[in-house]
Amino acid sequence: MKDIESREDLVILLERFYEKAMVDELIGHFFTEIAPLNLATHIPLIADFWETILFDKAQYRGNVMDVHQHLHQLSAFKAEHFARWVLLFQQTIDGLFSGEKAERAKQRGASIATVMQIKLLHPGIHKL
Repeated sequence: MKDIESREDLVILLERFYEKAMVDELIGHFFTEIAPLNLATHIPLIADFWETILFDKAQYRGNVMDVHQHLHQLSAFKAEHFARWVLLFQQTIDGLFSGEKAERAKQRGASIATVMQIKLLHPGIHKL
């Protein structure tokens, strides 16, 4: 398998990930009921995010924490939601890609999920 090398690779990864995530019994409702995703607009935005992270291109202009804080207020995230997201994301990468960028994407995804979990589920901790 090849490594993640381009935006096109990111789009393939994200499309495959959301195919799994949207039907997942534990987290699917976040994508289909709580904040129904329009993948035609969401995939390019998230591809910008991952392009910024993996290729050091300043593409993404949003605030990931603000978006997820709003979602958390609509339907509270739990630790198992983050764990499932990481599992599905890493499985999707492993099924499509292999290499330095693929490993970096898995590590960054896990790190981002950990930081979000701490900030959303334990808001007082990061202020210590």
